Amino acid sequence: MKVNKSILALLLMLLASMSVATHAQYKFEVRSLDFDKIQRDISDPSSLYYYPKLVKWFNSNDTVMNFEAYRDLYYGFLFQEDYDPFRQTQLEGKEEVEQLYYKDKLTRDECDMIERYAVRALEDNIFDIDQITYYIYALKQKNKHARAAVRQYRLDKLIAAIMSSGHGTKDDPWVVIFPEHEYTIVNFLGYVAKDHVEQENGIDCVKAESETDSSKKKDFYFDVEKMLRVAAQKHPEDF
Repeated sequence: MKVNKSILALLLMLLASMSVATHAQYKFEVRSLDFDKIQRDISDPSSLYYYPKLVKWFNSNDTVMNFEAYRDLYYGFLFQEDYDPFRQTQLEGKEEVEQLYYKDKLTRDECDMIERYAVRALEDNIFDIDQITYYIYALKQKNKHARAAVRQYRLDKLIAAIMSSGHGTKDDPWVVIFPEHEYTIVNFLGYVAKDHVEQENGIDCVKAESETDSSKKKDFYFDVEKMLRVAAQKHPEDF
């Protein structure tokens, strides 16, 4: 979906602020994922990381959720019955709200519409990063900076959780559970995707260039093997 350049610029500014926060305030260790352990933890009702607990914790106003919990929340979604990496949220009023993304200036009522739609969309998929970003944007436009800060903090931690899974290289790619999150990470790092290449063994390569210097090129690698495995089970006609 295309958005108005002014709003897009603001969203990219939000991503830039995430970059500062994630690399400075929210430092993280890059380490491999133990999916067997994640599945055990999120399936055990006595565990701190039992999946319903994680979701409730994430949706609360609590900002002390630890980093391991963010990793288990994100990658644990792979094991949830309603996980579908290619599903699209279709809600009443979607087209009307999307038109607001094209406007140069929004009224308070229009910000309210974006916020209400984002809340409903995130109830359907808490990892819809576009909607999280629009939600933060609307809150900031309404000068609700405390609420925006809480959601920004959560978004920073989600981005950090993804980036803690690897280094984005061919030998050590980042693991994502939704295809659009590849572009989230690329944009977050100040690059614009120019090409997408599917490689062997469930690896994607996003070829990108710097937002500020088109001569600066870089390839980013993502592991989508587990995502594609679930997709093949739920959409066998497409595989």
